[in-house]
Amino acid sequence: MPYITAEEAARRWGVTTRLVQRYCKQRRIAGAEKLLGSWRIPEGAVKPDDSRRGEHASELQTPSPLPTFSFQCLMPLMSTAYTPGTAAMFVKSLTKGARATVAQAELAYFTGDAGRARDLAAPLLKSDDAEARLSACLICAFSNLSLGRINDARFALDGALGSLNSELGGGTPPEATVMAAFIGHAASALLHLPAPKRAPSAPDLLPLLPPGLRLFACYFKAHRLYLESAYEQSYGIVLGAFAMADALYPIPAIYLHLAAVMSLMALRRTDEARKHVLAAWDLARPDGLIQPFGEHHGLLGGMLEAAIKPTWPDDFKRMIDITYRFSAGWRRVHNPSTADDVADNLTTTEFSVCMLASRDWSNAEIAEHMGFSVNRVKECLSNAFRKLGVSSRKDLAQFMLA
Repeated sequence: MPYITAEEAARRWGVTTRLVQRYCKQRRIAGAEKLLGSWRIPEGAVKPDDSRRGEHASELQTPSPLPTFSFQCLMPLMSTAYTPGTAAMFVKSLTKGARATVAQAELAYFTGDAGRARDLAAPLLKSDDAEARLSACLICAFSNLSLGRINDARFALDGALGSLNSELGGGTPPEATVMAAFIGHAASALLHLPAPKRAPSAPDLLPLLPPGLRLFACYFKAHRLYLESAYEQSYGIVLGAFAMADALYPIPAIYLHLAAVMSLMALRRTDEARKHVLAAWDLARPDGLIQPFGEHHGLLGGMLEAAIKPTWPDDFKRMIDITYRFSAGWRRVHNPSTADDVADNLTTTEFSVCMLASRDWSNAEIAEHMGFSVNRVKECLSNAFRKLGVSSRKDLAQFMLA
């Protein structure tokens, strides 16, 4: 395991070396150990959660300019910069309480354990802590989709989107508006629902969010532009987000890379799309953050089959399992809410083939991209036409996620 010195940790966290040494002595940094009179700290360690804000105020260095609000319980794992492979270490380092519980639920969700994520987050749906409650709404909404608990998913989704109505009235603290808008935009973008009308727009939220959540806000803006077929703009948002990042925030970065794949495949820039999907996988593998890939399968234009399946077949199978469970629940919320008819009776391979065919890819191009024969492409299309009751490629788009 790579280590850093107390001095390096102090620079990263914006505190004094003395305070880092005190954290080490108090055993508040997981994995820190003393060697030859000096402390060494695991490279992926994060600054301990410290509710005693004023206790060491005199020891803090002059901070860099910060966002207007620094949320502590609003998706804390998503909003944290850490070295890939140390997500569980970060979660363990948190002081017991709502923030730690939300982070545990996030880790369970992003590693594909929807049941544990739901069990951890559900009690927080009634929390007095608005950040924890809204985080729980988002986690429970999407966990319950994978579990087939659609009424529970809708209840949590109503909590995420409905909070905007209660948080946008007169006299509402601005931080409440920001966090409600963030959760509302995230939920609506991921479900392909209309953007919340009363909420501040995603760009307006950016300067008000801490860096990690700011990056995720860029993701759902890029996702929204993709849905509007503004593929170049969507990809530009992704590149801009990476350019402004002050550190590596693995979870937002994974989602941003996948958003890039979506738009690049729509633009038929497959080599660039492959680089982004592999970059996302490099970030995800050390911590087992497999859920985002299952969520996005239908939008990635066969890129999981092309880039992940040949080298990581077992991981690919798990992604597909997540896709089937998540997308079945997703459609039961999305289709009735939008009057769309996204196909629910195709295999994942048939869906990917149809996505590409609807974008005028030839059978030969699809076969080369996905790594199988032209005859198999024809078979997939024939099966899909029969299941969907159509007779030509031009009729496929209405059943796709494009």
